[in-house]
Amino acid sequence: MAGRIIIDLFVSLDGVAQAPGAPDEDRSGGFPHGGWQAPVMGEIEGREITRGIDEMDALVLGRRTYDIFAGYWPHHVEGDGAGRIGRKFASIPKYVASRGAPVLEWEGSTHLGADAVAAVQALRDVHEQIHVVGSVDFVQSLLAADAYDELRLYTYPVVIGRGKKVFPEGAAPATLALLGDPVVSEKGAVLLRYGPAGPLRTGTMDD
Repeated sequence: MAGRIIIDLFVSLDGVAQAPGAPDEDRSGGFPHGGWQAPVMGEIEGREITRGIDEMDALVLGRRTYDIFAGYWPHHVEGDGAGRIGRKFASIPKYVASRGAPVLEWEGSTHLGADAVAAVQALRDVHEQIHVVGSVDFVQSLLAADAYDELRLYTYPVVIGRGKKVFPEGAAPATLALLGDPVVSEKGAVLLRYGPAGPLRTGTMDD
């Protein structure tokens, strides 16, 4: 059975996915609102995030997200909480999408090569649960190619107004199908799980 490609993104109500985790996570474009997720993070979606980490047997990251993860998680492998996540990431292969030829010092890391989308698709033959975390620039390439099985949008009750969006101007038109019931956090976040459902269709209300 072919493995599944699952995209995990934290987004605002207006679709911004840039730098949810910390103020200095990604200041590209002069983004001033890094760390916007923390004040609205709840226990319910925290459990869903942990469940997703537990199930993955491969991690795919864009170059910028890889640098963030590689600078943090190898130093957090002790104890519970962050240590549990750090140990999981240390134990599984990490694949990096980059147009350059990066030096990957985090043990278990592999560059995906020139055609990263095709390389991720090929991972279906090697792994069962392939998770793409953050990495919004690369995710847009996967979405445009329908190269995924599930898009998990952790949608938070904030409006940011600027920053990198999951679906920016010019995004490839598409239809998605809701997979299961939404999960609602005690702080108002909603986990929406979607799968690809073909091209965008149009019509009238009389159809």
